[in-house]
Amino acid sequence: MPFARLATATTPTCHLGLGLAAVGRPGYINLDRDLGAARSVEALRERTHDLLDAAYAQGVRYFDAARSYGRSEEFLADWLRDRPDADDVVVGSKWGYTYTADWSTEAEKHEVKDHGVATYDRQRAETDALLGDRLDLYQIHSLTPDSPALTDKDLHARLAEAAAQGSTIGFSTSGPAQADAIRAALAVTVDGEPLFRTVQSTYNALETSAGPALTEAHEAGLTVIVKEGMANGRLADRHAPDVLKAVAEETALGCDAVALALVLRQPWAGVVLSGAATVNQLGSNLHAAAVDLDGDQVARLGTLVETPDAYWERRGQLPWH
Repeated sequence: MPFARLATATTPTCHLGLGLAAVGRPGYINLDRDLGAARSVEALRERTHDLLDAAYAQGVRYFDAARSYGRSEEFLADWLRDRPDADDVVVGSKWGYTYTADWSTEAEKHEVKDHGVATYDRQRAETDALLGDRLDLYQIHSLTPDSPALTDKDLHARLAEAAAQGSTIGFSTSGPAQADAIRAALAVTVDGEPLFRTVQSTYNALETSAGPALTEAHEAGLTVIVKEGMANGRLADRHAPDVLKAVAEETALGCDAVALALVLRQPWAGVVLSGAATVNQLGSNLHAAAVDLDGDQVARLGTLVETPDAYWERRGQLPWH
């Protein structure tokens, strides 16, 4: 499987990846306006390429995009074409949401969800047209327990066919019932074989409810990818809780590095995504690989955990910047 290439990586940051949600479009759910005023297509293409250059130079080998992340696949495809030497990266994307904001931060809806076969066929063709044989992993975007993708046999057959042709098939989750979605997906088989080989879930100092299910996924042989380790900016220096600020001061590194290090220390965490929007943010995020938290620090950070319902209600209130 393509993810086997990550298993052979030996850089200090090989368990960190770069997600392009914040730079593939002019707006993203976050507490800070990290993109600044320059949000044209070309400005974000250049910013994305700068981030990819910096990430690759610092040992990052997994890059994550999605059909709904504006032009993220296009920007990534351009970079891959210009960097033929970067033949050791693993590329993931996602289908299931359609970007509808037309390059605006004021749109009533930024993306529309549909997990039907027709959407898969359309978006897979769109992704293939951009990423071609550089696509390694294709994920269902934001699977929930009520998603028809869990029971649609026609869709499962399409995905199994893609797997037989060399793609790794995975899914991402969101919402307060992530654990239920993960366990339901682990039970999906085609011809007696498990369909999914990766899972991408939200897990951070505030939202840990998916942890036991992610342990089960890891034990079942899936690669676990963690998204939103910074809780959409809630764990960044400006907004961090006092406990996180205190631990960060003890480590002499940023709150972001400590927050991501807390995720990295989970034995099931295969790849932890940085969602950095600037090269400086990325550099600070990647310091997570150097953070060594002791038992007391981990216990203090454990006091930050919120209930899933409270966490996701708060996330739903965050602005699109």
